[in-house]
Amino acid sequence: MNKKRPVNLDLRTIKQPLPAITSILHRITGIVLFFGAIFMIYALGLSLESEAGFNEATTMFEESFFAKLITWGLISALLYHMFAGVKHLIMDAGHLEEIESGAMAAKVTLALGVAGVLLAGVWVW
Repeated sequence: MNKKRPVNLDLRTIKQPLPAITSILHRITGIVLFFGAIFMIYALGLSLESEAGFNEATTMFEESFFAKLITWGLISALLYHMFAGVKHLIMDAGHLEEIESGAMAAKVTLALGVAGVLLAGVWVW
């Protein structure tokens, strides 16, 4: 092995291919969903506690900007995670593994993700 070859440790200068970016975003949205479940479990517990708790949870989701923002983010993360997960399942079945088809699948995944984010925003707001 050549010990004199240059080493680039600055990850900001490395150009990632589009399929790698969609895969990284898939992992990030999975983490967001994991931690966002805490908020949703709290809201579910509050709504099931009593009638007053249900009214409080309903008011929170209708009037609180922060609650709507979290809800929009979680729905957006869920939609992107679902689209990217379907792409990964198709790739696991042996399809879309070539460079050209993988790049096209990544573009379709990102386009569906953007459309899902916009539709979720319209629905929540």
